[in-house]
Amino acid sequence: MASSILLSGILALFFTAALASDPSPLQDFCVADTNSQVLLNGLACKDPKMVDANDFSSSGLQIAGNTSNPAGSKVTPMTAAQIPGLNSLGISLVRIDNAPWGINPPHTHSRATEISTVLEGSLEVGFVTSNPQNRLITKVQQKGDVFVFPIGLMHYQRNFGNGSAVAIAGLSSQNPGVVTIANAVFGSKPHISSEILVKAFQLDNNVINYIQSKF
Repeated sequence: MASSILLSGILALFFTAALASDPSPLQDFCVADTNSQVLLNGLACKDPKMVDANDFSSSGLQIAGNTSNPAGSKVTPMTAAQIPGLNSLGISLVRIDNAPWGINPPHTHSRATEISTVLEGSLEVGFVTSNPQNRLITKVQQKGDVFVFPIGLMHYQRNFGNGSAVAIAGLSSQNPGVVTIANAVFGSKPHISSEILVKAFQLDNNVINYIQSKF
């Protein structure tokens, strides 16, 4: 009986692990058919006979992103939406530009672990562990340094200097998903009830309404 329970537990663990990342491809590639109306987990495949090198390439990451916004940052993605050949391969790439002291605000990727390296400038990076510890793991990265943000954990980057900062990050999903915390909490459509946010953040209702008006 005990061995059966143990076996069931092991099988459940492996099954859960298998569901925790993008599914493995069952053919050489599955280039996304951007014209398909089929809805599925991922993107429908283009006829392999119609595939060419352009489906596996893109350009533009040498161009600095426009950081003229309140956060002072710009993320330029290279996911399956930009490179159809990434469909089903479980990987993507982003360029992150930060103006002096600009931030990539606290956010999560529900479907991907992220690994980043600084190409220019310096960045303060960090993530927060889950409840109840909520421990901040943080470090200042210099050019060439590498940092990992575990899947699903809230994290951020901040330019730690007076010049521009540039980073490149790889993510373990063709579609990592991004939830920017402030936008989700205060800018949802429709708004989360201010009564809920007042209790959650221990703030006055007028303060909550003011913050929501910013999003």
